[in-house]
This record gives sequence, C-alpha cells and structure tokens, in this order.
Amino acid sequence: MSLLDDGLILKLDDVKTWFCILLAMGLGCPAWAGSVLLGNEVLAQDGFKMLRGKRLGLITNPSGVNRNLETTIEVLRHAPGIKLVALFGPEHGIYGDVPAGDKVESRVDAHTGLPVFSLYGATRKPTPDMLKGLDALVYELQDTGCRSYTYISSMGLAMEACGEAGIEFIVLDRPNPLGGLRVEGGMVEEPFRSFVSQWDVPYVYGMTCGELARMINGERWVKKCPKLTVVQMRGWKRSMTWRETGLPWVPTSPHVPHGDSPLFQVATGILGEIGGVSTGIGYTLPFQCIAAPKIDSHAFAKSLNQIGLPGIQFRPITYKPFYFAFKDQAVGGVEIFFTDPARAPLTAVNCHALEVLRREFGLDLMAEAVKAGKSFGMFDKVIGSDAVRKRLQAGVGAAQIVKDWKAAEETFRAKRKPYLLY
Repeated sequence: MSLLDDGLILKLDDVKTWFCILLAMGLGCPAWAGSVLLGNEVLAQDGFKMLRGKRLGLITNPSGVNRNLETTIEVLRHAPGIKLVALFGPEHGIYGDVPAGDKVESRVDAHTGLPVFSLYGATRKPTPDMLKGLDALVYELQDTGCRSYTYISSMGLAMEACGEAGIEFIVLDRPNPLGGLRVEGGMVEEPFRSFVSQWDVPYVYGMTCGELARMINGERWVKKCPKLTVVQMRGWKRSMTWRETGLPWVPTSPHVPHGDSPLFQVATGILGEIGGVSTGIGYTLPFQCIAAPKIDSHAFAKSLNQIGLPGIQFRPITYKPFYFAFKDQAVGGVEIFFTDPARAPLTAVNCHALEVLRREFGLDLMAEAVKAGKSFGMFDKVIGSDAVRKRLQAGVGAAQIVKDWKAAEETFRAKRKPYLLY
C-alpha cells in the first residue's frame, strides 16, 4: 500500500516509521529539545534501523523513558519491523513497585500481554528458556553510578547469558547521574563479591552503563561475552551531573525519587548498612539525612561543616520517621545540601559522619551494632571489603581512609580509559 502526498509516494512502512519517531520525540514538542539525546532517542531518530526484523527482549523499568516520558516499552511496541516479545524485570520490577530486596515474580504483564521474566527472584541471570526465540536483548535502565545499585549486576549477568545463547546484547545508553569524572572508593576483594559488588570497579565508577558494558566485555568479567552494541548518547559530557542534562528523572527505585537522589544515596547508603541512624528513609527525605535520637542537630551540623568538604552544606534538622528506623521517635541530625554536586566528595561523607558521631556525641555505631548482635555481612559486601570496617572500628580517621582509596581510584581511571565513549 502507499499514500499520495503532494506528489510523493510514501510506502506504508515509511509512514509507520515516521509515526514512531514522532511518538518517541513527543507530538507537538520541539524536535529533540535539550542538549542531551538519550540512546533511546538516537535510536528513534535513526528510524530504529538497527532493530528492524529482530525479535527483542527488553530489560527495563519506569526509568526507561525518553525526554517526553514515553516508555521504551511503548515506543518499541509501536516501532515498525520490530517484534517486542518479552520483558525482563530487575530489582523492584518493571513498574518499580516492588520494595528493595523483595523478590520479583515472573508473570504475564496485564498492560501489554507480554511475558515478564524476573531477574530478581528464582534467578538473577536469564535462563536459556527466557531467551529462547530472541534475536537480541535490549538494556534500557537508568542506574545511579554506584556499584552497590543492582542494575549493573543484572546487566552483566544478562550479557553473560546472551553470550552463552549467541544473542546480541544492546545497551541504550543513559547518563551517569553522578557525572563521568567522579571515581571514589575502594575496589572489591574476592571474598566479598556479590550482587551488590559484582564488578571490579570502585564504589563510584564514573561510567555510563554502555561504557561499563564495554568494560565487562573487554576485561572478560563474564564467562562468555556477547556481541555488544551500544547506542550512544549525543551531547552528554563527562562533567555533567543529572541537573545539567535537561532530562526528566523518573524514580529508579522507591528511595531514589529525583535526579539528585544518587548523590545522597552514595553519601549515606553505607551508613544505612550499619544501622543506628536514620538516613531519611521512612521520612520524606530518603538518603538526605543523618540523624539519631538525642543528637544536638546544631552541634552536629557545625562539626560536619567545619571539616570543609567542598560542595556540601549540612543543616540542622529534627523529624519523626513514620516508618523504618526510629519510627515515631524524634531524631536530630543534619540534612545534606549539595551546593556544587560535581565537586562534592560523596563516599567520604559516610566516614566523616561516623567519626564525628563517635568523637563528639559518644555514638559509636560500629560498637552499638556489635552489642546488638548485628551482622556486618551486607556492610562488607556493599563496600567490597572488611578492611574499611575493621579500620573504622580501630579508630582510624576518616580523612586517612579516604586518602588511602586514592591509589586504587587512579589505577582504575587508567584501566577504564579504553572503554570510554564520551
């Protein structure tokens, strides 16, 4: 079939293609407004040519959207010549409605009618049956730039499964919300490798998901490497944090609600694994606070500000969490503000807060955890080693611990260089 338009004969497939491109761009919106084009937008702008004729699986969740908030699920479902046949759900599920750590169930999606295979349930790696009949598996998730966030673990294990099945793995690249220059923290020691520390990267690794996928393949971190295609962004610069991309943020998980949330997640997430303080989870400021009962919030803020961490201000706060730690109890502490996100040292905040709480308020979180019989297993896995915990318990200063990460950080910067795309 064809359509006649001002003397031009357009094939129906071409009409479908341009309809899908307009859908991806947003009808009525300026073409590709903003300075950063996501991988999914570059794919649409190119008419989805690289996916034509392929049966696809898609790893995604609500964060898999373009600048106009159309989901990649819907865009690919309407793309001409493409058959989206399966969805794959990481931690929190394809709709982001499963709490952290809870299993995601495989099922049929009521909205699309597509099978949804869980990557955070009975298995965390796609099985041969899940991949049966696929030509390619597409990865479209927004991660946070922190090693302990499980999406990058799901990505690498899915790459391995695709390599074993002879299926192409395609990454629709997205910004690292922490920027591409920041590298912080120690490396993973083998006994502590886990789903929250899967790859040989620092706690903050400064790479996009596409760049990291290239490194996983290039360093042979998986048993069988797949054919890998990365659909690159356009206009993204390594110096950009999320604020500077001009893109909307869709919560990547329940406690990462806005574009600055990854900054806070890194700054207090390690503390949260010890316990004994509220980090704002269970209140309206997830990861944005450090507070506990009977803490003088003004004195705590003053002490942390006197350390002089660049790009960060600590302000006194008092609140009552309505669930989780210290439910319905008044806690005092600090709320964190990032005045210059690109310069702020994030991982260091965890260590400095521990030190100040112990030295000035007599609150030794490590000692309190030991008294309560708590396990440090998850803390050690998240940080990738037990050495940091043991040094903190021995009273080694925060500044020294942060300084001692530098050699590993610089070694990693050199190692990652061949895999960078921007």
